[in-house]
Amino acid sequence: MTTLLKSAKIIDAASPFHNTTKDILIVDGIITEINDTIPAKEEYTTVNLENLHVSNGWFDTSVCFGEPGFEERENIENGIQVAAKSGFTKVAVNPNTNPIVDHKSAVEFLISKAKESPVDLYPIGALTQKSVGIEMAELFDMKQSGAIAFGDYNKPIENDNLLKIALLYAQNFDGLVLSFPKNKKIAGEGVAHEGINATKLGLKGIPALAEEIQIARDLFLLEYTGGKLHIPTISTAKSVELIKEAKAKGLQVTCSVAVHNLLLTDEKLFGFEANVKVTPPLRTQTDVDALINGVKEGIIDIITSDHNPIDIEDKKVEFSIAKNGTIGLESAFGALNTILDIDTIIACMSHNPKSIFSIPNTSITIDSQANLTLFSPEGEYIFEENSILSTSKNSIFIGEKMKGKAYGIYADQQLILNI
Repeated sequence: MTTLLKSAKIIDAASPFHNTTKDILIVDGIITEINDTIPAKEEYTTVNLENLHVSNGWFDTSVCFGEPGFEERENIENGIQVAAKSGFTKVAVNPNTNPIVDHKSAVEFLISKAKESPVDLYPIGALTQKSVGIEMAELFDMKQSGAIAFGDYNKPIENDNLLKIALLYAQNFDGLVLSFPKNKKIAGEGVAHEGINATKLGLKGIPALAEEIQIARDLFLLEYTGGKLHIPTISTAKSVELIKEAKAKGLQVTCSVAVHNLLLTDEKLFGFEANVKVTPPLRTQTDVDALINGVKEGIIDIITSDHNPIDIEDKKVEFSIAKNGTIGLESAFGALNTILDIDTIIACMSHNPKSIFSIPNTSITIDSQANLTLFSPEGEYIFEENSILSTSKNSIFIGEKMKGKAYGIYADQQLILNI
């Protein structure tokens, strides 16, 4: 199969063609020519899209697909198509399925379901058996079967010694440990950020302290044990400060932030729309500003959609009992493009996550494997429900302004477009 990308602006800081507009010829998955003009032939699949930009394929490090157990929310087949049409060539899938992904056969099942897919699926194994936080799961076996990291999705490791042992043990095979930042005792039964807006609405609050005290504990443990720790989806200004200090000490700590926590605040609570009920909760404008600065300064390494499909039966209920979570693959780029420059977005959605999760990254050069995201940074619009490709429609961004769009991907010798 031969594919020709016409007039594509290349965004790849490691490529000699960075920030140039070129034609790109791909033959059987390999980039064979990059030139100012490459004549199209009848047998080529020619892609000629308005304001086409091309980068290394994007990698989302926190995605939930319901399968197995919650296929009514999203199955792997459809989830992979959503990811591809949203510009992602790689996704890390969380272990919050039924059964929990806490053993090697569960890891192998997920990989097998996406074997022929253009999108590479990388399982995250549960850190503890059944993700209940009592006994450590079979980390080494899961690593051998293809798991790229270990964490209990949106569940904190309450047992200090368990996290200590996990950090020590994982060093034997260069494992990456994820620790979700939430102190359950301080968070209590809170459903929204503890602040003036939650008070006005009569909602039980989750203090920022619940996140920050857990991060402080995790960093103390990491300093003691060594190893690699990734803290997913931080949401407060103090969290950024704590991680900045830890990095200055030389600790191997990384972190991510969800797209919605970079753009939206707890002002969205008014109206009691269950789609804005997420974990961690939307915080204040002060927190949002600190998170954006943390991304720009390189303190926050990764931006994730934290894509979490929830069926309508669990969202169209009273706010306090609705399940937490929002889908985010479809809206990730369009939302980020309203607040960040392209180079920063690509770094946080491609280069950084691949480096942290030890995923190979190719450059856009001649003779390299083509693993590409196709997108346009121009064009403003309102994100509507008909923009959603996922089975579940629980998007926090419905009604929000977007800028630019993902056209799709070229990966594994397959061209997938959303046009």
